[in-house]
Amino acid sequence: MDLIENKQYLFKSILNSILILIFFSINLQSQEKNIEIKSAGSFDRNESLFPDGNILGESQTKKVHLRHDEMDIFSKKSIFFQKRNSFIATGKVHVKQGDSINLFCDSLNYDGTSRKFSSYGSVRFINDEMELNSTVLFFDRNINEIFFNEKGRIIDSLSTIESKKGKYLIDQKKYEFEDNVVINNPNYKIRSDMMDYYLDTELAYFFKQSTIKTENYDIFCNKGFYDTKNKIGIFKNEANITNEERIIYGDSIYFDDNLEYASASKNIRIIDKKENLIIRGDYAEIFEKLDSALITKNPVAINITKSDSLFIKADTLFSIGKDNNRKVIGYDNVKFIKGSMSGKSDKIEIDKSLGLTILKRKKLTKRQIQILTENQINKLNPIIWDGNSQISGDEIILKENLDKNVIDSLKISNNSFIVEIDTISSGNNYNQMKGIKLYGKIIDNKLERIKIDKNAEIIYYMYDENQQLIGIDKAIASSILISFKEQGIDDIIFYNQPEGVLYPEDELEENQKTLNGFIDRFKERITNRENFK
Repeated sequence: MDLIENKQYLFKSILNSILILIFFSINLQSQEKNIEIKSAGSFDRNESLFPDGNILGESQTKKVHLRHDEMDIFSKKSIFFQKRNSFIATGKVHVKQGDSINLFCDSLNYDGTSRKFSSYGSVRFINDEMELNSTVLFFDRNINEIFFNEKGRIIDSLSTIESKKGKYLIDQKKYEFEDNVVINNPNYKIRSDMMDYYLDTELAYFFKQSTIKTENYDIFCNKGFYDTKNKIGIFKNEANITNEERIIYGDSIYFDDNLEYASASKNIRIIDKKENLIIRGDYAEIFEKLDSALITKNPVAINITKSDSLFIKADTLFSIGKDNNRKVIGYDNVKFIKGSMSGKSDKIEIDKSLGLTILKRKKLTKRQIQILTENQINKLNPIIWDGNSQISGDEIILKENLDKNVIDSLKISNNSFIVEIDTISSGNNYNQMKGIKLYGKIIDNKLERIKIDKNAEIIYYMYDENQQLIGIDKAIASSILISFKEQGIDDIIFYNQPEGVLYPEDELEENQKTLNGFIDRFKERITNRENFK
């Protein structure tokens, strides 16, 4: 009994499945719309050439008119395959569907079942906003998309767009272009290997190598977005923006032409073409109206000169001004290196018009002035090293020869202190000089001579011709002139009533071998420009 019931149940299930399949098959057939012949001037058949095909031709008063699902097709001649629900139209073909489709071509193949057609010859697709021209154009009515693979051209009210491959999404008013894309507009020219473009908003999205050229700037990227109407964009992957004065590189660049503003992040480089200035870092803001740039992440500035270039590193860097009036300002943890010379400070200012590089210390508070020792202040002061020399002061000014574009002098207006390593001795001995003001001469990026003015003091290790230590000279004078050679101090001249005593080394305690305010900062000096990369 159970076996019979199971067989009956199985039979009913199979029967229900068959009925469902039959129902859906009939339903699909009823949903599929057939192509209609609305008019024709002549009817003919040629089974050898067109099996199951009706040959429809025009007359003097009638064009061939076919219709399918609210789409009208006019032509001189059509081969209509009723069983296949398809046709081939030739001769001045015109396809019309409301306001969405208005197409002209030489020939057209249409499949009513798939609702797709391909058009050939001189193909023109026209709507209220643009005209699309190609030699081969495909259209999928199911998703309302047109595409071409044999080069196409789109013309709207302002622009002409060309590409080898393209797609037009009618409902979205969106183009998808690939391979040799070119947009010509009175205000710009865009080239791209792959991009999307929205007709109504004039937004362009780039997915491969792309360039934008305008009267004032050029843009390059491998990925990005550009609002062609409002001139705003984001550009990524080896992006750069070039104008008459500078080039901006970055992994990502935001650009607003109306505000004349750009911001760049990661692996940035700003190249000043006229001033031979390069600024690197990981975040920058550029203000074209102010001719300024702000770099706040790992900034490095490189001033390229005929001899040794100047490398500057700081927590924050500014570049301000045009051409010869350019200023570069660095704040906090400033370091620089130029040839054999290097230095550190809280702030650096480079004025290209005056040829000045100024190293500054943060302004001391009243309390700091009261409680800090001279040694502690000297540890905070700007400092430069050149070979075996260490020079510090409240403010250090390096002067450039503008004709030769090289640093040729330095100046300290207060609290000057020089430390020179005694290279002859085997111990840690230092020649020291201090005073109020300092003037120095630099030749070939090397310290040639220094003059210390006002309250000058000196401690100097003196040797005989056999480089045997004679003693330690401790002296004071109104001014001291010091000349340097390759290995250190070469000559010392005292001015205006000098007083000094030559002491045997063993007669002086260790604390008597240093001037008040002495501090050894040679371990801080920068010896490798690789640290600036």
